[in-house]
Amino acid sequence: MRLISTFALLAVLFTGAFAQRPRSTDPAPAKTPARAPAPTTVKAKYEGGVFGYRKTMEGTLTMDDANSQLLFKDKKPPKEINIPYNAITSAFADTQKRRPTAATVAGQVPLIWVPNPIGFIKTKVRYLTIQYSDPHSNVTGITSFKLENKELLESVLQALAEKTGMIRRGDVFVKKRPEDAVKTTPNQ
Repeated sequence: MRLISTFALLAVLFTGAFAQRPRSTDPAPAKTPARAPAPTTVKAKYEGGVFGYRKTMEGTLTMDDANSQLLFKDKKPPKEINIPYNAITSAFADTQKRRPTAATVAGQVPLIWVPNPIGFIKTKVRYLTIQYSDPHSNVTGITSFKLENKELLESVLQALAEKTGMIRRGDVFVKKRPEDAVKTTPNQ
């Protein structure tokens, strides 16, 4: 019994000594993968926020560099929403969990002996949210466009930030204030 206890104690001590050895490090840091360039036109769903356009619309979101504007065209030709690049003050990627309509309807069907698990189904919805302030029309607001997936959303957001001259502050891209708008007071 004494011999078994001695071996067990030695095994515990050697295990602790083995765990305390220095760990080797990887000399090459992991590289972050480069984002795919954003397409100039993407399929999107307008969710609201622009003055005069209350209903949601499905269509395409285009970065119109020739006219320096972000352009949304509805599937039906007469409706177009344009936001000038110089009017965009901030933008960010937003993710929300939503329950699909089919899951909501199926979740309402009562089951006799067990709770209905279909009502717990949720999907992730990706939004490009833009805050704008148009100096020509004196209109400000926040609008959002629903995009298909995370990779597309990140590439569109990055391209929009580059074209509008915004910088990253955490998860949000914001436009820097012009130097002449910053008031300085002389020290007396």
